[in-house]
Amino acid sequence: MVTLKTIIINAPAALRQALDRIIGKMALIRHLAARPGPILSVTASAKGALRAIARRWLTLDAEIRAHDADLEALTASCVPAMLEAHGISTGTAAEMLILVGDNPERIRSEAAFAKLCGVRPVPASSGKTNRHRLNRGGNRQANAACIGS
Repeated sequence: MVTLKTIIINAPAALRQALDRIIGKMALIRHLAARPGPILSVTASAKGALRAIARRWLTLDAEIRAHDADLEALTASCVPAMLEAHGISTGTAAEMLILVGDNPERIRSEAAFAKLCGVRPVPASSGKTNRHRLNRGGNRQANAACIGS
């Protein structure tokens, strides 16, 4: 999108004004992807570059949606109860599955899981002061999934 916006900003004024009227990111992408025509001017050259990038965007968008659907089907078959929980997305459930791996028996308690994710507090007390600090260890992706969910 940054590249598209850069080309639009540097395009001739007539093209820039025509594209400014299009509302919405996907509407702009679809409009640009459908622009045919021979390259006979600077404006046509800009349109050609925009068309190529917009078509690539649409291809990648479709590919991402297909991968997301596959990931959702896989996680739903493995942990349907987790996906039903409030605030747990497919990405979070998949990250937890990756963390646990093929041996879920190694995580025997909630505290062990928290330590593995790096969200378990670590005692940092000295003398009469009783305090804790964040654990800097653990799986950082799982930590982000725990914090983000």
